[in-house]
Amino acid sequence: MNVTSDGPGAGPGGRAILDSHVHFWDPRNLTYPWLEDVAPLSRPFTAGDFPESRPEPVEVIFVEAGRLAREAAAEIEWVRRAARDRPWIRGVVAHADLEDPGRARAVIGAYAGDPFVVGVRRNVQDEAAGFTAAPDFRAGVRLLGEAGLPFDACVRAHQLPELAELAAACPRTTIVLDHLGKPSPPGDTSWRRALRRLARCGNVVCKLSGLATESGPGTGRSDLLATLQEALQVFGPERCLYGSDWPVMTLATDYGSWLDLVRAALAAHPPAATDAVLYDTAARTYRVRRPATTREDPQ
Repeated sequence: MNVTSDGPGAGPGGRAILDSHVHFWDPRNLTYPWLEDVAPLSRPFTAGDFPESRPEPVEVIFVEAGRLAREAAAEIEWVRRAARDRPWIRGVVAHADLEDPGRARAVIGAYAGDPFVVGVRRNVQDEAAGFTAAPDFRAGVRLLGEAGLPFDACVRAHQLPELAELAAACPRTTIVLDHLGKPSPPGDTSWRRALRRLARCGNVVCKLSGLATESGPGTGRSDLLATLQEALQVFGPERCLYGSDWPVMTLATDYGSWLDLVRAALAAHPPAATDAVLYDTAARTYRVRRPATTREDPQ
């Protein structure tokens, strides 16, 4: 199917979509220890599977998927091979051990020279309190800023104050808050206070992603919608970016339902705000250019 629009990621009405948070994995290829505890996800979810899961064409940013740290380079190459005939895969947010001063500079230097690597994530959600305050870790985050690479921060709600301190200590590094900081339940008072504090750091942007999966049983659509609307109000659309968190999202929802919910949260905003959240903020953050020509929808 050909898409006559702003690019391969254009949805209804020609509005382009850049999904800033998609994972692929194949346990036959790399080792993902965390999958042992999540049986429904413990199977391959590849770039070939993704087009069947969403209701309209999108472009995507791949985010590291928790394989063994020593397999980070292999993960990049695996996704790079998949992208050769799938131009809708626009880049990779790769893993790096930022706390390791002996390796961080070399790894970040290599990533900065690779146009396919558009960011770095060192998942810290299960680290002990104070992990991101360690001098070596902060030095690694500062190196990202010097290299022009953003840092994806996967944290839990109780870590948001610590993340605000990291953002203040590394002002030249763009910090991307994954999954709104995983509030549970959505709209929790302490999360709301911490989110506002974090938003005062101008180098932080917020992914509208992962909320359905992280919410507790019985959380209604209205609660999720209110939380998305609050994040949009606190950060502003120009600092929010859409992400699906596919395929983790399939534990709680489907692609079309989550996309519809984000659109509903944007309903009161002007079209420019929708464009910012669905494409432009992610494109700016990850240095991805909006295609100027029509491409073919991935099949």
